[in-house]
Amino acid sequence: MTETFSLKAELREKLGTSNSAVARKQGKLPVNVYGHKQASISVAIDNHAFVEAIRKGHRLFDMDIAGKNEKLLLKDVQYDYLGKNIIHADLMRVDLSETVKVFVPIVLKGTAPGTLSGGIIDEVLSKLEVECVVTNIPEAIPVSVKSLEIGKSIHAGEIELPEGVKLLTDPSAMVLSCHILIVKAVAEGTEEGAVAAPASPEVLTEKNKEAKEK
Repeated sequence: MTETFSLKAELREKLGTSNSAVARKQGKLPVNVYGHKQASISVAIDNHAFVEAIRKGHRLFDMDIAGKNEKLLLKDVQYDYLGKNIIHADLMRVDLSETVKVFVPIVLKGTAPGTLSGGIIDEVLSKLEVECVVTNIPEAIPVSVKSLEIGKSIHAGEIELPEGVKLLTDPSAMVLSCHILIVKAVAEGTEEGAVAAPASPEVLTEKNKEAKEK
């Protein structure tokens, strides 16, 4: 069962980019709360507590907003231009008995035989879209690569999902493949993929013909 993480929130009265920046400097994270045919509201939560929660795999939150307890599901996070720090999040109101559609990260398990023969694993998809009850959202989906040889691949439909979790990603979608890394040699002074032109034959002019004859 998915555990909930409790957070306190305060309503944001002043919105806009500059006010959001001020909130972040104070250690708070601007959050948009929406869903269940209710009006969207903007709140601020403790940034450190939220970051620690999602690092531990939490997706479901209990949040006290103006004296009202809300059950919220993490739907999206926005990072800064460096892709390092979270600067905004979207949380959706949910009921613990309802079914939701979410993206769950894939975690590779084991060692692929193909990598022991010089191959590399190409992770085409890092997440799978699934449908399940809110309280049954997996933190991650393990994918065994113990049988992945060079030239072989694993598709979404081949991955075993936890009970009660339905795959929404196209079953034929490639998730992983193992192949040899091919490096093309490039001739010095030529563009990649270009063929170096052969040296031009020497043209024997009348002047250098006389010099050679001497």
